Amino acid sequence: MRLERLNYNKIKIFLTQDDLLDRGLTKEDLWKDSLKVHQLFHEMMNEASEELGFNVHGPIAVEVYSLQAQGMVIIVTKHNDEEIDEEYSDDYIEMQVKVDENNDILYEFADFEDVIALSKALKRFCINGGTLYFYDQRYYLLLDEWQPISLDHLIAILAEYGISTPITAYRLNEYGQVLMKGDALEQLEKYFH
Repeated sequence: MRLERLNYNKIKIFLTQDDLLDRGLTKEDLWKDSLKVHQLFHEMMNEASEELGFNVHGPIAVEVYSLQAQGMVIIVTKHNDEEIDEEYSDDYIEMQVKVDENNDILYEFADFEDVIALSKALKRFCINGGTLYFYDQRYYLLLDEWQPISLDHLIAILAEYGISTPITAYRLNEYGQVLMKGDALEQLEKYFH
């Protein structure tokens, strides 16, 4: 679980698939009102309080974004007292669930050698394409989900070499440097065989 303060009354929480599995949850469980989900939310708020000084008293808004392979991004916003409608109690939570319908798979790598090793591993499964970016001293490989192996299998291979990231392809296109566009895996195989 990664936490980031966006401003004085808003934080972003990034949960990977592994974070959810470690807690015995799936993405689908987050849409349900269960005890495990409440425990996860309280755990997140406690960690946000300790790490970021983000203390929640009163109403909050929670937005949940499900990303294809990366996990979930949760935005928590505290409301000011002036914004609160008096009919709501102090423990009111407004839940806005938004699902990202992006079918891209994006992984982050600390070292270029990891990207090369991944390309060799993916070649065995006839996986092609991809765009390789460089941004903020890290490498990012963007794939689409339409590959000759199952999505779960593909994610397992990617996770051996890199980590899932909350950064979006839009951010990389805007601020990152494109190193190899559209056929990154083929180019990596050709030049680094």
